[in-house]
Amino acid sequence: MDLSNQKITTPRISPNKILMELNCSNPFCFFCVMKETNPSLRTSGISKCFKEIPHKHDQEHVLVLSTLWNIAMTHPNDPEFPSSGVFECMASLIRKGLHNRDWLLRDQNIYIPYYAAHIIGSYTMNKIEFAEKAVKSGVISPLMELMRGKMSWVEQRVAVRALGHLASYKTTFDSVAEYEKEIIELAMEIASTCLDVVYVKFVAVKDKKKRLRYHCDLLTRGVGGSEMENVKAEEWASQLQCWSIYLINCFACKERSLNLICKPGFLKDLSMMWGGLVNHTSPCGIGLIRILCYSKRGRKSISESKHVLQSLCNLARSSDDWQYMGIDCLLLLLKDQDTRFKVMEISVLVLADLVEMKTLGGIRKRVGESITETLLLDFDETKNVGCSNVVENALSEVWHWRVERRQREMGFSEEEIEERRVVVGAMKQQGNESFRSGNIEEAIMKFTEGINLCPLKMRKERMILYSNRSQCYLLLREPDLAISDSTRALSLSYPTNSHNKSLWRRSQAYDMKGLAKESLMDCIMFVNGLISSDYKENAKVPYYASRMINRQMSVTWLFAASERKLIQGVEKYELDGYQDDSDYDDCNHDDDDIMRMTKVSMPGLSPIEEDDEGELLMTRRKKKTSPWRR
Repeated sequence: MDLSNQKITTPRISPNKILMELNCSNPFCFFCVMKETNPSLRTSGISKCFKEIPHKHDQEHVLVLSTLWNIAMTHPNDPEFPSSGVFECMASLIRKGLHNRDWLLRDQNIYIPYYAAHIIGSYTMNKIEFAEKAVKSGVISPLMELMRGKMSWVEQRVAVRALGHLASYKTTFDSVAEYEKEIIELAMEIASTCLDVVYVKFVAVKDKKKRLRYHCDLLTRGVGGSEMENVKAEEWASQLQCWSIYLINCFACKERSLNLICKPGFLKDLSMMWGGLVNHTSPCGIGLIRILCYSKRGRKSISESKHVLQSLCNLARSSDDWQYMGIDCLLLLLKDQDTRFKVMEISVLVLADLVEMKTLGGIRKRVGESITETLLLDFDETKNVGCSNVVENALSEVWHWRVERRQREMGFSEEEIEERRVVVGAMKQQGNESFRSGNIEEAIMKFTEGINLCPLKMRKERMILYSNRSQCYLLLREPDLAISDSTRALSLSYPTNSHNKSLWRRSQAYDMKGLAKESLMDCIMFVNGLISSDYKENAKVPYYASRMINRQMSVTWLFAASERKLIQGVEKYELDGYQDDSDYDDCNHDDDDIMRMTKVSMPGLSPIEEDDEGELLMTRRKKKTSPWRR
């Protein structure tokens, strides 16, 4: 039953309106029962109400459901309603709404299926015993009907959420798995198309009168205009996508239906699904990709997709909160002898930039050591399997820096280290002077000499040299080299990804390549470092950074691709996301713009670093509580 084109004109009763008169004549009034002070009478009264509600036609029902929804959201672990038959009641109401169209469109009953599914999902979120009760009460069948789109995307969202909770428990998984093939196919379709659906059917409808009224009311609770509705619609669309992926993840964890999940087209879509700023507590697509990398079948499929591999590489070399997931995926692929040599050409150069990373997120330790060990597995054999010279050189460089130089420098005396420090300082100074005079190539040579002479213990000095060299590559319009050097500098910083100048330089390099998401994350981190720095008071966001953020957010907007499809009038086409050059025509800079942005000066933030004082800006990303927003 598709209600997307139905216009509901029945006036909406405010949930805050006082419903109960002093002399209530309704023997099954839910609100009267809730005022009962005797526990046994209250319990029996609630049970009777839940049995009667589906069989009565009462305008008050939507108020009851709204109240239950509020209670379920705020007290999801309270056993009072789950033990009194709330699940049977909600399942019956959903069925009634699906099969009795006259009833559904009467009064405010259109809201009831949404509230009912949401109540089921809230009560099954944390408690396995509640989930078992829900399954025994027959909630799966009506939830499946909503997931099939029998009403609209709004009800589909809460149905997917509830089914995901039920599928997450061992004792209730099998009941959900009875619909396994259909669930996986539906969840894959929803994840791939829901943004288009929400945009076309709601966000793109500019005339508020033509928007479905009950959708507007549910999104904003009756408070807020079109702008607020659009903000909430964006949030809900992201949640629908993330919860669909979570539902698939429940099966992927058990290595079930991998033949469906690992279809090339879906994997490509998955690599571009980003929780992002709208739903930042969910890893979205990358979370499922990592789960797939734990299985032989999943690794094989992912290793055959250049698009997915490139997305993993971009994530691994970024300041995104889920950077560690990108690294994990690449390491899992490299440790598998069946996929190692399929992914080496694209992954080795990226991981080689991260081998000196110590910690990530303050929790993951020895990240660089793990990367080094994986890259150097069967190092001698790697030379004989036909890898390109670029890969061989990268692995040889890792061996040189992480094995040979480490062993050699263990015997350095303090005097020798200090001598090296002086020479490296001179190299850096000469490179700075060459840079100022416009001799960029010579500056690169001096910074490279300094890097080669600098002992491994001098992490701060090497960080500055890499960062300065990345600035030179920026001016020569060599974004790949700039990204590599700035990533190495950020890996040497403490905490990881905290060196502001490198963040800004890498943001510009990603901008040159049209990688808007990565550029945006680095720029946000850069601004965060400026604002939180102890070295500045009343720090303001620089204009050039603000401009970069605004531009990249317009490209990475959740509905950007959907908007483009609608404008172009194309019904079906292969979605390349923000990496498509055509998506970025309005965002590329000319040479003068790059020069202006890279040479801009501000207090404490010169284009090339002159000294060591205050170079490390200690900033940390806000910690996230859960990798899956449930």
